[in-house]
Amino acid sequence: MSELTFEQMLEESLKTIHTGEVVEGTVIDVKPEEIILNIGYKSDGVLTRNEYTNEPNVDLTTIAKPGDTMEVKVLKVNDGEGQVLLTYKRLAADRGNKRIEEAYENREVLTAKVAQVLDGGLSVVVEEVRIFIPASLVSDTYEKDLNKYAGQEIQFVISEYNPKRRRYIGDRKQLIMEEKAELQKKLFETIKVGDTVEGTVKNVTDFGAFIDLGGCDGLLHISEMSWGRVENPKKVFKVGDVLKVLIKDISGTKIALSLKFEDANPWKGAASKYAVGSEVTGKVARMTDFGAFIELEPGIDALLHVSQISKEHIDKPSDVLKSGQEVTAKVVDFNEADRKISLSIKAMFAPEPKAEPAADEDVVSVDIDAVIAEENESAE
Repeated sequence: MSELTFEQMLEESLKTIHTGEVVEGTVIDVKPEEIILNIGYKSDGVLTRNEYTNEPNVDLTTIAKPGDTMEVKVLKVNDGEGQVLLTYKRLAADRGNKRIEEAYENREVLTAKVAQVLDGGLSVVVEEVRIFIPASLVSDTYEKDLNKYAGQEIQFVISEYNPKRRRYIGDRKQLIMEEKAELQKKLFETIKVGDTVEGTVKNVTDFGAFIDLGGCDGLLHISEMSWGRVENPKKVFKVGDVLKVLIKDISGTKIALSLKFEDANPWKGAASKYAVGSEVTGKVARMTDFGAFIELEPGIDALLHVSQISKEHIDKPSDVLKSGQEVTAKVVDFNEADRKISLSIKAMFAPEPKAEPAADEDVVSVDIDAVIAEENESAE
């Protein structure tokens, strides 16, 4: 029986490996772009940066050091230079696939950092498995610019799992909608008409502002922004403003809000302040063909009819008045129920005394109704 050479005995003592096999190796050398491992085979194993991770420009010296052990997968037994090519990312991907499958089946909420912002959505990596989150599933509202998510950690669920096509779709919108539904439910359980709540301005339009109440948005209509007149909501509020608002009405999931708190109502005490016969001073707030509206104080406007502006006839208020002009007039009517006040400048002037007829003049009294009836008979 022939004796084995030392080389033969050494080779027999070393294990055999196969492509696709998972082996454990010990790090014997690390360079920025590759890791050398002793895998108990006649040749050392080489793990390149591209086979360690999909992340670009990773310095492997920051990942491993000599003496570390790690599990890897055999990619090729002989790379042509007598070395064994290894992969870590593909082993991690295999395990990641299993992880994603379990998350999909259990509807588990996953957390991952956004690795890349794409034209059509976001890309995240979970245990070396790349998951795509379409723009339509990033949020429950339209997102014009997704770049704000770059590098952020986000939560999502797997809505589609297809390993054969390597198609893994994430859904963040679903979680946001569920969270909002829960917050909305809690909100409507705690609020009622007449409550004062705090909210944040979410959007401002020409007709009002939408206020985030935490679970649902309420509308603060332009007519409810002040006891006074608001011309342009965008000049009064901006996104992010925090307001204390009054819940005026709740209809289903619609909430009407107001800033017209009763304790600041200018019509309280207005009956005595603007009693009929009293003289008041205000500024011309706006004009129409039939008259001018005079702001007596924020929240109280009075109508100065065109016929009451001057003793002389005028065609329209703008002929003699201008916006912002201060005028003094007399209150001739006060309607607290309808919150209407009528003014007159003409009434400020004492009426001219009527001339008494001379003693020798006859005073003729005319029955107008009789005259009209007589004219009608003649016409027949």
